[in-house]
Amino acid sequence: MNKAALIEVVASKTKLTKKQIEEVLETMLDSIIESLQKNEEVVLTGFGTFSAKIRHARKGVNPQKPSEKIDIPEVIIPKFKSGKALKDALKKKEAPAA
Repeated sequence: MNKAALIEVVASKTKLTKKQIEEVLETMLDSIIESLQKNEEVVLTGFGTFSAKIRHARKGVNPQKPSEKIDIPEVIIPKFKSGKALKDALKKKEAPAA
């Protein structure tokens, strides 16, 4: 599912227009990004937790010249940890027939 499909589904399940849903989704995503930039966690109870993690600098290998070593700089990456309700919902879907 992409962003447009998500907007379509939410609009069909609510009495809001696609434009209103798009504005809410954009605002929500912008707010999550701003919080992560401030090194704050965003917790959506049951769904999961978004956080920012530092990936430390390290040595690597140039894939085009395997004998050449390169320095990979430190970078901040997004991290997502799924919540219990999301995990449980997916487990029920995957449960094998006995």
